[in-house]
Amino acid sequence: MPEPQQQDYASHARTDPFFHRFLVPISTLTIIVAVVNAVRHPGFNSAWLVLVSIAAGVALFKMRMYSLKVQDRLIRLEERLRLQQVLSGPLRSQIDQLTVGQLVALRFACDTELPALTARALNEKLSKDELKKAVTSWRPDHFRV
Repeated sequence: MPEPQQQDYASHARTDPFFHRFLVPISTLTIIVAVVNAVRHPGFNSAWLVLVSIAAGVALFKMRMYSLKVQDRLIRLEERLRLQQVLSGPLRSQIDQLTVGQLVALRFACDTELPALTARALNEKLSKDELKKAVTSWRPDHFRV
């Protein structure tokens, strides 16, 4: 099995080719075709086709958002467990003050820099993006899409 690529801030974002390069363009094109058809041939059927194609597009994006929300919830749980093991003293008692975005970003930090980044996240109210940029020793996540 090939070794996964190195990850850093510039290369950590991933896309799902089937979703981003097939489903989204087809959904967008379907809505455009349905609207053009409704303008050229007004009537109940063409209006219904516009409505159904928009509903399908919305459903497609809602399903994508639901799966990303589930991933965020799992990452939140994993990182809280990891922080319980790695952090000590006062920082451990402040884990609940971290936002979901901060927890999602902290997953990229190695165990040695995790306490310092956690303290910065709490004290400076760093955003998810700012935290990712602050990671120096990147811990890759190859499972998130």
